[in-house]
Amino acid sequence: MTIATDSDEQAQGYFPRWRLKTSGVIMPEERLSWGQTIVSGLQHCVAMSGSTIIAPLLMGFDPNVAVLFSGVGTLIFFVIVAGRVPSYLGSSFAFIAVVIAATGYAGQGPNPNLPVALGGIVGAGVLYGLISLIVMWSGVGWIERLLPPAVTGAVVAAIGLNLAPVAVKAVSANAFDTWIGLATVLIIGVVAVAAPGLWRRLPIIVGAISGYLLYLLFANGLGFGKPIDFAQLSAAPWLGLPNFTAPSFHADAIFLIAPVAVILVAENLGHIKAVGAMTGRSLDAYLGRALFADSLATIVAACGGGTGVTTYAENIGVMAATKVYSTLLFAFAAIVSILLGFSPKFGALILSIPGAVIGGVSIVLFGLIAAMAGRIWIENKVDFANPANLITVAVALTAGAGDLTLKFGAFTIGGIGTATFGAIILYQILTSPLAQRAA
Repeated sequence: MTIATDSDEQAQGYFPRWRLKTSGVIMPEERLSWGQTIVSGLQHCVAMSGSTIIAPLLMGFDPNVAVLFSGVGTLIFFVIVAGRVPSYLGSSFAFIAVVIAATGYAGQGPNPNLPVALGGIVGAGVLYGLISLIVMWSGVGWIERLLPPAVTGAVVAAIGLNLAPVAVKAVSANAFDTWIGLATVLIIGVVAVAAPGLWRRLPIIVGAISGYLLYLLFANGLGFGKPIDFAQLSAAPWLGLPNFTAPSFHADAIFLIAPVAVILVAENLGHIKAVGAMTGRSLDAYLGRALFADSLATIVAACGGGTGVTTYAENIGVMAATKVYSTLLFAFAAIVSILLGFSPKFGALILSIPGAVIGGVSIVLFGLIAAMAGRIWIENKVDFANPANLITVAVALTAGAGDLTLKFGAFTIGGIGTATFGAIILYQILTSPLAQRAA
């Protein structure tokens, strides 16, 4: 296995030379023809678009701004890791529950307390950055000890379960919305299981489009539900500046949202390990940079009205399917996303998606987040016969699903924060030498 090192980087220059290769496995420092690069880059845009657009809608953010900053964040990542780690940075779902809790967002339309949420996301980015600097100085061993698979899986599952009531509420306004939401769920499932070729890898976006058209038919066409209003879409120009928003800083919101940084670290660590396994080379030498790049991208995004960002499993899936790991694809995809951010028409189209369709998509996505924990536990052979693992997971799941809230004077920690810190602290206590001696 080849290990990337700083001396290798110095020998080759800061960025790779991207040698042309048109067949077989394409490594990060290689590239396809420019025509193939454009097509493959667009495929990565499609892969990230579903989640990158849905996440801001669920929090009441402007999707145009989120898409724009996903591109900006990806370019930041590309530069900081010296073009050697293939990744796309999109909207993070880890922020949804805490943003909703911090802002009291009702689930439809623009979030009236968006600046408060942005301040909290900046706080998460700063904490994330501090962690990344420690990693760059000391290595990754302490993170792997602090966040073993049992704890990481518990936190991931708690996020999905904490979000479940949001998804159910979105499809429960009336019977029509419920059936549209369930139809959207069914379409996503059928596409994921039975669709041919590339379509099978795009179930979320295909399901959202199909649900939209279904709603349009039965509501606007047959009058079974509230029609979609296209006035804003018609009035929106094709080109224009996004609606940037500045953050405002409130201690309680920062204290609630900042712990998400721990989740982003675990997520990014897993993604870097996955890409390293696929390419057959260790990327640990770039992990500190990758974490720092993600933290900086999150801060930059939040300073302009965007969501916090993270490396995207969807794009890792595309790489796994195509065996094309060229980092140039992500630079191109980032530029396309930035251009889309300057199209108010695109943003208005996204905002016209009915709540019932978003709810149906959310049921699947939030369930997938929770189910991802099972994959983490299975792949890492977590032993649930071990009481330390079992109790840590049990407590985290209940705290997250029940939204266990802890108050410390003016500060409040919601269910996700309680589950995250509870799992970390409880696991360390239960696996400490003192606990082992007592056993």
